Amino acid sequence: MPMLSNMAQRRKIDYFLRPLPKNAAILEIGCGARWVGEFLRSDGYTGYIGNDLVPPADIVGDIRQWDKLGLKPDHFDAIVAFEVVEHVDLFREAYDLLKPGGLFLITSPVPEMDWAMQLLEAVGLNQKRTSPHDHLIDFRQIPFFETVEIKRVAGLSQWGIFRKPIALNQQLAA
Repeated sequence: MPMLSNMAQRRKIDYFLRPLPKNAAILEIGCGARWVGEFLRSDGYTGYIGNDLVPPADIVGDIRQWDKLGLKPDHFDAIVAFEVVEHVDLFREAYDLLKPGGLFLITSPVPEMDWAMQLLEAVGLNQKRTSPHDHLIDFRQIPFFETVEIKRVAGLSQWGIFRKPIALNQQLAA
C-alpha cells in the first residue's frame, strides 16, 4: 500500500471510527480493500456491513438500488463512504438508509486539488483511483445533511461528518 494511503487509514480510524459505539449499525459503502471492516470487526464492533459492486463485500451490488439489496430505510447509525462520493452521487441513498440523527462519514479529494492527487498517484505515493472522479463536490455543498464537522487534510483531502436531521415532530416529542 502506498505510504500516504497507509497513513491516511490510521488517521481515519482515530478520527471517524473509534468514536462510534461498539454496537452501532454501520454500513460501509465502497468497502473495496475491506480495511474498515477488518478494523471494526477486530476491535469488537458487532454491527458492521460492507457494500461494494464486487465480492467479497458482505452485500454485493449498487447502493443506489439498496431496496433490492435487502437494506431497510432508517436502519443505520452510521454510514462510512471513504473515497467514494467523488465517483458516484449517493447522498440521497445515504440519507434514506440512516436513522434520524445518524452519521454520514465521508472523505474525498478537495475538488480544486484533484490534479495534485493525480500526481501523487502517478509517483506511487497515493492509491490509484479505480474509476474517474466525475462527482467531485465541495463538502460545504453536501445536500440533505446537517454538517457536524468538515476539515481539510494537507490541503488535498476533505473529511466530513454529517448528521441526518431529526424531523421537527420527533424533536418536539423528545
